[in-house]
Amino acid sequence: MDSAELVERLREAAVPEAFYEIAGVHDVPIQLDAYYFLRPEANAWTVGLRQRSQDSVIRRFGTEAEACTYIYDMLTHLPTPSSEAAEPLETLLSNTEEIQRQAWEDFDRGRGAADDS
Repeated sequence: MDSAELVERLREAAVPEAFYEIAGVHDVPIQLDAYYFLRPEANAWTVGLRQRSQDSVIRRFGTEAEACTYIYDMLTHLPTPSSEAAEPLETLLSNTEEIQRQAWEDFDRGRGAADDS
């Protein structure tokens, strides 16, 4: 498997495209705090994790095929989130106006306290 086939297979497996970046083939459409990457180097292929703008190498491979198989297996075997985790997110998203209002109140309160100092 090469990088182009890897992207096709990840799409077929319904792996979210924001979870991975494959150099020269697939860029991350939305910059999350963390995503996996596959990049060629001088004499190797690197699989890693980019987290908070820092790259961490997970493993290096001598061939593209080995690296592609490794990252495919890793991404298709991620644990699925429980349905319980989705409920608080839905609640949070339904209350965005209230959360934003509260954040502005907290900000104003903090700014007022700073002015009093």
